[in-house]
Amino acid sequence: METPISVLLADDQALLRAGFAMVIDSQQDMHVIAQAGTGVEALEAVRAHRPDVVLMDIRMPELDGLEATRRLLGDADDGGADGRGAADAPTVIVLTTFDTDEYAVEALRAGASGFLLKDVQPEVLLDSIRTAVDGGAVIAPTTTRRLLDQTLLDDARSARSREPDAAQQATLETLTAREREILGEMATGDSNGEIAARMFLSEATVKTHVAHVLAKLGVRDRVQAVVFAYDSGLVDR
Repeated sequence: METPISVLLADDQALLRAGFAMVIDSQQDMHVIAQAGTGVEALEAVRAHRPDVVLMDIRMPELDGLEATRRLLGDADDGGADGRGAADAPTVIVLTTFDTDEYAVEALRAGASGFLLKDVQPEVLLDSIRTAVDGGAVIAPTTTRRLLDQTLLDDARSARSREPDAAQQATLETLTAREREILGEMATGDSNGEIAARMFLSEATVKTHVAHVLAKLGVRDRVQAVVFAYDSGLVDR
């Protein structure tokens, strides 16, 4: 039997944590390993328990989820408050109350693998945890997807109007023509199967291309690859 996915719940609402914990612990393939009520407690809990996934609230006392995510994933000046490098850091899914929460996009730029609304359906929550562990995108609600698209696009256009990023362009040039095409398709948010059908390729072939894209870009998952696609100018719609 495979080792269950360990989950850390970080939210200042104890009732919400209890609800999420009940849903997660009902599954054989995952369990809640620890809980935290502040950003500081979340970092301490990660250091102590080494979870696979962190469900991170954005608005918490002492240290908000955005800064906690930056530190956790090694994006802070100190290289990560939990003492681990980004390579072996847990997957972070941020939680937000409203699908217009601007901080959610900032969390993605800090390295989070996606975000969910707090009123997410139990089955979507569970599927999202599994998807994130496998490197997939966790942006379930359609309205949230539109928010992400528009915000990233606006930010990317603004950045490119100032000065091209030579490092990003150099990285982009390491991709083959097919890999660039795959990266552009990934930005639609579609699954490997949907991309495969559209491109008349096998799903296994698409999966291999996706793995190559992630490795060449030096990112952990599809969400971070999509952020790169917007920032580098590959996606502009």
